[in-house]
Formats: sequence, structure tokens, C-alpha cells
Amino acid sequence: MENYRIITITEENLSEHPQAICYINPKHPSYGIKIDWLKQRLKDGLVIKLLYAENEKKPQGYIEYVPGQRAWRAVYAPDYLFIHCIWVYANAYKNKGIGSIMVGEVLKDAAAKNLNGAAVVSSEGAFMAKANLFKKNGFLVMDSAPPSYKLLVKQLRPSIPPAFMDWQKQLNSYHGLHIVYSNQCPWVARFVSEVDSFAQSKGLKLHITELKSAGQAQQAPSPYATFNLIHNGKLLADHYISMTRFSNILKKEKLI
Repeated sequence: MENYRIITITEENLSEHPQAICYINPKHPSYGIKIDWLKQRLKDGLVIKLLYAENEKKPQGYIEYVPGQRAWRAVYAPDYLFIHCIWVYANAYKNKGIGSIMVGEVLKDAAAKNLNGAAVVSSEGAFMAKANLFKKNGFLVMDSAPPSYKLLVKQLRPSIPPAFMDWQKQLNSYHGLHIVYSNQCPWVARFVSEVDSFAQSKGLKLHITELKSAGQAQQAPSPYATFNLIHNGKLLADHYISMTRFSNILKKEKLI
């Protein structure tokens, strides 16, 4: 990929780059929720970078990462940078090396900060990057969890690698019907804002818990952490779902 520019998002330039909020309509309430979340996290060292191809007004590449000790995933990764999410927008720009460019930005940052490397959670399921992108950039699988989670790490020096926290123990502690989420993902925030009234209309006792700190997210009941739909210790969904999907899951579980 030639002729591109990379913008690092700050509180000052955020309004100039609305796609930093993952293509949520700025008029939707969840857009503002992510803005508020992001402004707090920028103070904690979170970084968002956007890649703009030449003559394009919208970004084609996105990456969000954070110091490992502040990761909003159920991982232990001190002294590493941790990638929350990465995407390439528009099919015309896929398979042109944009993903590797964005990953390279993280590795350069880790080296400049004299850290041990970078880590990321991948999944073959929806809403998360696949492992192949990271493997071709020198990441190795250091841990795994069902159904298809992999914790991949690129070490810049010998060190104790990151690992998943005991999310299964956390999962087993939930009784009844629960949604456990964080505002790290604006699509999750959008879903949660819609689901409560639906549950009430069906007479469901739904417990909704927001993870409000990285420490709480690291103790989440799934590796992805950002969204968890749970019934009596069973993880029914572990990433953003539509209201239709939510209803179908409840029907399958005979809850409605």
C-alpha cells in the first residue's frame, strides 16, 4: 500500500474523524457513549490510529490499542501493548497490506516505549480479527479458549507472555439471566440501550452490568469481555448481537 497517511486520534481532533467511532451514526446515542468512554481512556494511554488512502475522505484502516495492564479483555498482559480491535474498511482496500501496516504501528510504538511486545485476542467468529493477520506479522499463539479464541503475542524480548484470565470461573458465578458489557464497543452500547425495554415487555428478569474499568473487564466471564449474554453460568453470546438474534437465543433457551 502506497500513498497513505496515518492519523492518531486525540481529544482535540476527534470531531474531525467521526469514523473513529466505528461507523456508528453520530446522531445515535451510542456514539456519544463511546466518545465519553474514549475521552477517559485516552488519559490512560489508549491509542486509536486511522489510515487514510490517498484522495479518500474516510479512513480505510483502524486500530485501537492500549497498555496491557489496562486492556479491556480478560487477559493478563503487563508490559505489553494490547490491541483491542482492528479493521479495514471497503472491499476495494482489503488484501492490500493495510492490516499489516496498522499492526506495524503498534509494534513500533511498543519498541519505542521499551515494552516486551504486543498481544491481541483473535476469533474465527464475528466481530473480531482472524489469527492469520497476526501470524503473518510474527505473532505466536500463546493461549486459547473455546470456541475459537486465540491469544497471540509478538515478543520483542524474552519475557513472561500474556495469558487469559480465569474467565470460566467468573462465568460459573452468574445465576439467572445476565448481560455483562462495556462501552469499549459502540455497537454493544447501542444494543444495550435497546434491550432493557424488550426484556421488560417479555417479563424477563434481566440483570445488566456495565464493566466500568479495565480491571473489571479483565475479570469478565469471557475472553472478549466486551459483551456477555449469560444464563445460569452458560455463555449464550460473547459478541454484539442484533435484537432479532437476542430474541431467537431466548426462544431457543425456552426463556420466552
